Amino acid sequence: MRFSIAIPQFDYTEFDATGLRAYLARAEELGFEGGWLLEQIIGPAPLLAPMELLAYCAACTERLRLGVGVLVTSLHDPLQLASAATAVDRLSHGRLDLGVAPGGGTRKFAAFGVEKSSYISYFTEGLELMKAAWSDEPRVSFHGRFRDVDDLPIQPKPVQRPHPPIWFGGLAPKALARAVRHGDAFLGAGSSTTEKFAEAVAGVRRELARQGAELGKDATQFTIGKRVYLTVDDDAARARERVLAGLRRIYGQMPGVDAVAVSGTPDDVVRGLSQVIEAGAQMLLLNPVGANVTENREQMERLAAEVIPRLF
Repeated sequence: MRFSIAIPQFDYTEFDATGLRAYLARAEELGFEGGWLLEQIIGPAPLLAPMELLAYCAACTERLRLGVGVLVTSLHDPLQLASAATAVDRLSHGRLDLGVAPGGGTRKFAAFGVEKSSYISYFTEGLELMKAAWSDEPRVSFHGRFRDVDDLPIQPKPVQRPHPPIWFGGLAPKALARAVRHGDAFLGAGSSTTEKFAEAVAGVRRELARQGAELGKDATQFTIGKRVYLTVDDDAARARERVLAGLRRIYGQMPGVDAVAVSGTPDDVVRGLSQVIEAGAQMLLLNPVGANVTENREQMERLAAEVIPRLF
């Protein structure tokens, strides 16, 4: 099993640079594989933009892999996003993990000049253009439905070749097929239940069996992970109250979000995370939902001391 930790991202009044630097240093000391952010461009939560914050984190760390799960890349210009990802990958000396998804549902596509009727095609073509920008070719040509790139110089290139690992999210069968076709790994959303994650894992494995040989992909190298929102507390009822308050800070009153978190005593959290592992997770992205860096630091310490050692 591999364990990553969420990086505190809230910025209510003043950025806690000292606290975040100490948090990142401690995450490395505790042996976490990676630190991850999420993206919420439009929403009530004061979340710092992930790629910019990852660049800051790159300067504060030596070993921790730096991930974002997931960027709704249909809302970004592909060449600009490819350039930002290259910058983070180079600043971190090759430690970036890039999660992507097309979005959907209630996304405000019109605010970004994206047609809702074609956002899937826009997403897929954009990812292809990003990969072209990351390629070894010093000049890039790409002629698609939405972008026309003719012999343009694009430098520098990412440290990781052929590009940083691409993690996909999603639940629908077509989304899982895209994940295997275009991605290198799968990350179950924190806003999905363990039961929904188990269904997604089954779908990913079916697609790996169906497409893997044709695409030259080794199923054993295609990592499956899940973000898990959680709170550890000696009082289970208080843990439940704290985790729900944290989810409200991120998602507001989104229907169904109350059912996704793991909370309670250390025994309760071990049991909940064990179920996620049994559902197919090879990497757990543990996501405390405190209001500030101090609260999340306390949770990280408890997870490392009282929960993770019991999951091996």
